[in-house]
Amino acid sequence: IGALQQHARASSTSELQVMVQAPEPPLLLPAAVEVAAYRIALEALTNVAHHAQAQNCQVQVDMSSQQGQRWLLLEICDDGIGIASDRPVGVGRTAMGERAAELGGTLRIEPMIPHGTRVVARLPLGGSE
Repeated sequence: IGALQQHARASSTSELQVMVQAPEPPLLLPAAVEVAAYRIALEALTNVAHHAQAQNCQVQVDMSSQQGQRWLLLEICDDGIGIASDRPVGVGRTAMGERAAELGGTLRIEPMIPHGTRVVARLPLGGSE
């Protein structure tokens, strides 16, 4: 979380404000999940900075439990121009999906209404608390 917050501060400019919301105290994560989540977030933030023409970006880290399984939820939302439906999937988007899939997780990239993009990664943490 600390590294993600530091990257968000470094990514923020007068044109783009990046905020991170995470539980306190920070979650204790398996190393593989921590690395995958960080890399997915960095790729998403890079895409926001280079392509979205956004003014605001929110990174939210949380945990949920469903049917005896705990999940790390990572959501990156921006208020930019969105992704054109005819835009080919690039290396970065492919890598984010592969990182989630390697751990048995999922990644969704979807438009936000009225504009912007939402990246949602769901990564398994193991059994219930």
